[in-house]
Amino acid sequence: MASKAFFIAVAVFATIFAPTMATQFVVGDDKGWTLGVDYAKWAEGKEFHVGDMLMFNYPPGKHNVLKVNGTDFKQCTKPLGAEPLTSGSDMITLAAPGKKWYICGVANHCNQGPMKLVINVWPEGYSPTPAPQPGSAYGITAPSLMIAALVSMIVWIMI
Repeated sequence: MASKAFFIAVAVFATIFAPTMATQFVVGDDKGWTLGVDYAKWAEGKEFHVGDMLMFNYPPGKHNVLKVNGTDFKQCTKPLGAEPLTSGSDMITLAAPGKKWYICGVANHCNQGPMKLVINVWPEGYSPTPAPQPGSAYGITAPSLMIAALVSMIVWIMI
């Protein structure tokens, strides 16, 4: 009987702590990749992970997307030899953790818009630790206590 309880506990833990699936983010949401959108504000509060995808939507010929480094991002400069994405529905899969910088290389859009986006990409399955919530001891929140209690009850019932 104990082995059955063990398998149920493992199943519950696997369901709760299973790796998350990749998320597709539409940059700028319904406004897309265009002038006049605050992309820093758009990215605020979002968690980007390896395997997630960024979709840049814009009218072809009006904008483009360039992946740049931090210096080119600050200066809004197109790296020599860089080929921009120009389809109007450009999908970028986030392949490695770290900071990622994107700009529009058309005319002066990077400075004027400013059409530029910087994000931090976390490893797959990793989530930055949130600050403890008020009323929680050592960062343990009510939902995590409820999960622990539920698992304990299931194991106790099965034994």
